[in-house]
Amino acid sequence: MKKIITLSILLLFVLYTAACGKTTTTKSDNIDTNNSDKPSGEELAIGILPAESAIPIILAKENGYFDKEGVNVSIKAFSAPTDRNVAIQANELDGTIADVMTAAAFMENGIKMKITSDISEDFKILSSPNSGITKMKELNGKNISLVPNFILEYIMDDFAAKEDFTYNIVEIPSFSGRAEALIADKVDGVVFTEPQASMLVSQGANLLGSSTEASIKGGTILFSEEIISSKPADIKAFYKAYNKAIDYMNTTKAEEYGDILTKYQFPDAMSKYLATKESFPYANVVPKDSFDSIVQWTKDKGQITKIYSYEELTDFTFLPN
Repeated sequence: MKKIITLSILLLFVLYTAACGKTTTTKSDNIDTNNSDKPSGEELAIGILPAESAIPIILAKENGYFDKEGVNVSIKAFSAPTDRNVAIQANELDGTIADVMTAAAFMENGIKMKITSDISEDFKILSSPNSGITKMKELNGKNISLVPNFILEYIMDDFAAKEDFTYNIVEIPSFSGRAEALIADKVDGVVFTEPQASMLVSQGANLLGSSTEASIKGGTILFSEEIISSKPADIKAFYKAYNKAIDYMNTTKAEEYGDILTKYQFPDAMSKYLATKESFPYANVVPKDSFDSIVQWTKDKGQITKIYSYEELTDFTFLPN
């Protein structure tokens, strides 16, 4: 059995059963209701977390790629996914970085958003410097810090099932709090995203596993169905600018844009990790097999009461050809 230990006051991941006040549609069949192939010019509020997945969005904003494509993007940075979800519930975001289980849980509770692409992501399983844990199976019965009900727990559960062990969850919602607890040996392990994971390894943490190496992919970008229906040109322009940022990242040394990212809650030393990346991928579809596995896990966890189909929760028509 898996126990959950609370180390700090967690803003609970509670999804209201009522919709957030936006008028929504169920499918982008009526996608051109604004009868225009040009972006609206109205603000598109995008939520991000301080992770690798946010970097193309930040650079597209800071380098003017969104402006060149005619889309008016504002970025709202959050330190924890629970805070981001509260902003979604308060109708403060039009789109956000999230994951498949969040999309399914939102839909279950009347918050209609769809997955429009994957993200650039890699999550690492790490053990604390003085834990003596150097192999994944040695996490059996240990205390692992992650945020429950999100992609972090799915990844940890996947590794635990394959290696046949159980673990205890320690809830520390903030990125910085989890990092500090690991380095101080207050927890045995964490599931952490890049680029912070590699920086924790440089501080003495032990690398045990990688979501990329395990072919686990569940990170997404979501847009509300209202925006999908009323502002399709804005979303298309968003992805054109996003891919321009990817081109920039693949041809520019990380130290040239590292300072920009510190304005969005990234640590100062992160450019050292980015310099080790061979390439960053364009926005793409979420693989159906990954989607199906995560939705089933979400239902098994009791977050949703039905299995949502790939067609119900995804719309990849905005991605550049």
